[in-house]
Amino acid sequence: MSIDLEASWLHVLKGEFEKDYMVKLKAFLKHEKEAGYKIYPKGSDIFNAFNQTPFDEVKVVILGQDPYHGAGQAHGLSFSVQRGVRIPPSLQNIYKELVTDIPGFVTPNHGDLTEWAKQGVLLLNATLTVREGEANVHQNSGWGTFTDKVIQEISDKRDGVVFILWGSFAKSKAKFIDANKHTILSGVHPSPLSAHGGFFGSKPFSKTNEILAREGKQPIDWQIH
Repeated sequence: MSIDLEASWLHVLKGEFEKDYMVKLKAFLKHEKEAGYKIYPKGSDIFNAFNQTPFDEVKVVILGQDPYHGAGQAHGLSFSVQRGVRIPPSLQNIYKELVTDIPGFVTPNHGDLTEWAKQGVLLLNATLTVREGEANVHQNSGWGTFTDKVIQEISDKRDGVVFILWGSFAKSKAKFIDANKHTILSGVHPSPLSAHGGFFGSKPFSKTNEILAREGKQPIDWQIH
């Protein structure tokens, strides 16, 4: 695992890469590859969320659980897939909500959310790698310690960030967020299993922009081109 991390994140997180858990995590990933497992995303995309959204530019955090585990899908941004890949069901539901939440939103023909990331939306998965075809296999490998630290650092060192926490797993991370400094929008996960139980109609995207505007920050253009 090569660590090619954007400079502002490296400044904040550099101490993590020498810690025991990270040394064990690197060894675990090396062992997975030597055992013949295919790991997603590719090495150069593992830290894509950080490289697309510098620490000093984070305005919104959308927290996912772990990367998509199918070929060609994951590229290091939560809920996002590479162009040319079928749009996953959860992202289809996110687009459906955007159509009703953001006037004039047109459903894109792809699932690449890089345009959000470049505007300050940190698309963070709690676990940054996955074994092909096996969701959550890397969940206890050490990534959670790393991404909990990421959330804590954003909470401690930034102001007025909007944290979007969908589903019980994401909501469990609220304990790392200072709700006096930041806004937590928690709700139902957009998965087809739960979306009709309160995700649809929750208007997280317009709410986020209202909060950013109150904070004197540029709202997000949610339209994907």
